[in-house]
Amino acid sequence: MEPDAGPAHRGPAVQDRYPDDFAWCYGCGRHNPAGLHLKTYPDGDETVTVFEPRPEHMAVPGFVYGGLIASLIDCHSMATASLALYRRDGHRLGDPEPVPRCVTASLKVDYLRPTPLGVPLTVRGRVVELGQRKAVVESELYAGETLCARGQVVAVLAPPAMTPGPAGAERRPG
Repeated sequence: MEPDAGPAHRGPAVQDRYPDDFAWCYGCGRHNPAGLHLKTYPDGDETVTVFEPRPEHMAVPGFVYGGLIASLIDCHSMATASLALYRRDGHRLGDPEPVPRCVTASLKVDYLRPTPLGVPLTVRGRVVELGQRKAVVESELYAGETLCARGQVVAVLAPPAMTPGPAGAERRPG
């Protein structure tokens, strides 16, 4: 990926540029009041998301639930793939066109060590393969400087049945 305003500049997050009808994801949807509201930012050739787990994200006292770790890797990787496809088409984050929305075709997570609660978690991702409609993303999740999990995600452009349009309004909550 080419450099954009990284997390230090806190320009728009990838998720801020998703179309409104696609902004309901539990992990990263800005319109989901119960969601995690993850934000992914470009950082040189990588992307970065920082999230601080709350007590309800506990597996056992002091440690994060593995499903949350998978969700962080999944949503972060979808944003990384979406950004790569957007850039490939000649756009920069902040352009008026919305970022394309990807969905998960495959998710593999390796849990390398227990992930502690009470510390911000950082997910870093990079695209290792970019096709016409898909991207393969490798992401790593850190607690401080400690690598706790690694994931590989295959992201594909959202199929037409999931794209915004008149039928999308019927699927929207509330």
